[in-house]
Amino acid sequence: MSLPPGFLDELRTRLTLSQVVGRKVTWDMRKSNMAKGDFWAPCPFHQEKSASFHVDDRKGFYYCFGCHAKGDLLTFVKETENLSFIEAVEVLAREAGMAMPERDPRQAQVADRRTQLAAVMEEAVKWFRLQLKTAAAADARDYLVRRRLSPEAQDRWGIGFAPDGWHALQLAMKQKGIADDLLVEAGLCAKSDRGGEPYDRFRNRIIFPIRDARGRAISLGGRAMDPKDSAKYLNGPETPLFDKGRNLFNIGPAREAAGKGLPLIVAEGYMDVIALSEAGFRAAVAPLGTAVTEDQLRLMWRVSDEPIIALDGDAAGIRAGLRVVDLALPLLEAGKGLRFALLPGGMDPDDLIKARGAPAMQKVLDEAKPMVSLLWQRETEGRVFDSPERRASLDKTLRAVLARIADPSIRSHYAEEIRRLRAELFAPAGRVSPFRPGFRKGPQVAVAPVPTSRASALAAEGPEVEHLTLARVLIATLIAHPALIARFESDLEGLDLPDADLQALTAALLRHAHDPEALLPDLEGRLSTALETLRADPHVRSAPPVRKPEDRELALLCVAEGLAKLEARRGAAAEIAEAMEDVERLADEGLTWRLSQAAEARNRAERSRLDEGDGGEDRAALSRHLQSLIDGEIWRKKNR
Repeated sequence: MSLPPGFLDELRTRLTLSQVVGRKVTWDMRKSNMAKGDFWAPCPFHQEKSASFHVDDRKGFYYCFGCHAKGDLLTFVKETENLSFIEAVEVLAREAGMAMPERDPRQAQVADRRTQLAAVMEEAVKWFRLQLKTAAAADARDYLVRRRLSPEAQDRWGIGFAPDGWHALQLAMKQKGIADDLLVEAGLCAKSDRGGEPYDRFRNRIIFPIRDARGRAISLGGRAMDPKDSAKYLNGPETPLFDKGRNLFNIGPAREAAGKGLPLIVAEGYMDVIALSEAGFRAAVAPLGTAVTEDQLRLMWRVSDEPIIALDGDAAGIRAGLRVVDLALPLLEAGKGLRFALLPGGMDPDDLIKARGAPAMQKVLDEAKPMVSLLWQRETEGRVFDSPERRASLDKTLRAVLARIADPSIRSHYAEEIRRLRAELFAPAGRVSPFRPGFRKGPQVAVAPVPTSRASALAAEGPEVEHLTLARVLIATLIAHPALIARFESDLEGLDLPDADLQALTAALLRHAHDPEALLPDLEGRLSTALETLRADPHVRSAPPVRKPEDRELALLCVAEGLAKLEARRGAAAEIAEAMEDVERLADEGLTWRLSQAAEARNRAERSRLDEGDGGEDRAALSRHLQSLIDGEIWRKKNR
């Protein structure tokens, strides 16, 4: 069977070798450097204990220093699963989500046609390069000198010149015996609407060859010499050789440089890429006249785990970067991300390197920001959040952004970072929350316990244990009554939870706040361990189950009071922390009053209707209620 041209390239773009090999081996984490695509493991082809099997993920090849087995991902599948070439392609195509082409005898003819087109493109590139040395190209050569491109650099990049004529290329290629239909199909010429001979697409332009990952010329880009030209830059059209949404300018050399440890830089245009590469940043690429596409993004991640998007420092550059962010969010995977380098003063990489040199460009790259920073900047910059309604609007927008992230682990980490940024944005001036990174620990202030009508064994275990248990009680209640989650959604987002399992469970609650029926399957899947830990808490399971009609009302009361207690504790801790900063500077009656008020605020919150009065619900009732929630409600949902 003859596969269509580009099919195997697309297959290799969608899958990584480490992903395929990883199903058969266990990586040696001490020897591997996954950030650089360098993997080591015991060889799957012969029995050994040492890690002599090496996978170079960026180049897409493996080699065993013991048995000398080597190959690419297709070879690996063939050898490990005893398959033919086509069978191995079918296995990998299914994994990549690609449909196998139909068995068509015409495919061989198509492949031959593509080979012809590639040969035509190479002939055109040679001809354009010769034209750059003619008298007609004097202005073009002067332009390249002003852009600081030496003759040697021009040769490295294969730069040429298209004369200002309608049939110059067409006549030159005809003299070489190349038919007009091949010139049109390759995108070098266009058909005449008047029935005449095809005419040249590129006229009075500096020519930049566009090559695929294997170095074959597949199209051209042209920079107009006439400032009145309607298009400053012109790319060739879509052809059997050229799909502009699946290729990147300079992808071949950039992939090789990235494999040697250089960061992959994504610039806007040809001259930016050339300037970066000539300045030593050789792993530079650019999209081809379009906004970055999903296929281009996957191709970037095939080359580098964390490409750097170099943005012009103006509003248009920021907008372009945000379009890439929106495209990338649903595609994010663990270890695959983007960083954004914002250039100063509306400059592009070419401008910056010429004005300030390579060190200035390196400084910009070193300060590249993660995606979440650009997202946060878009949603908050220039906005005032001085009312509950505006804050709620921000929360709604951020929830919608997080919902677009498919990977649950990445979504959880994004939510955590956004909560941190939100806390910083809304923190009172001069106050640092003790529940956020950067809090400066000071002397501890003991808050005297307030007696209640009953002795509390829970309180005797210490404030940290009590805080953890209260949070578990709260989350358990909402798990059993998911219809209440939406009512307390904004309060849950602001919680500072002391336990990773609770954080994961809370993220699940928020994710399903408006779809309660989907909560249980999620919890019983990847969060089953966290759920079992919650259920094992003795304060959650301390009483026999009860089922009363007023369970939901009691649950509502439990959640409201639990949130009030946690918020009161957090506020009191922040107030005490702020007051303690003044202890050594000024110890007066005002300071003493502040501390006493903070303590009293917490103590008031600790006294609830669940604790007071002989006729009210007590902690045992709460425990019985929670037991009913977990053992009763969840069971009924599973079996109905």
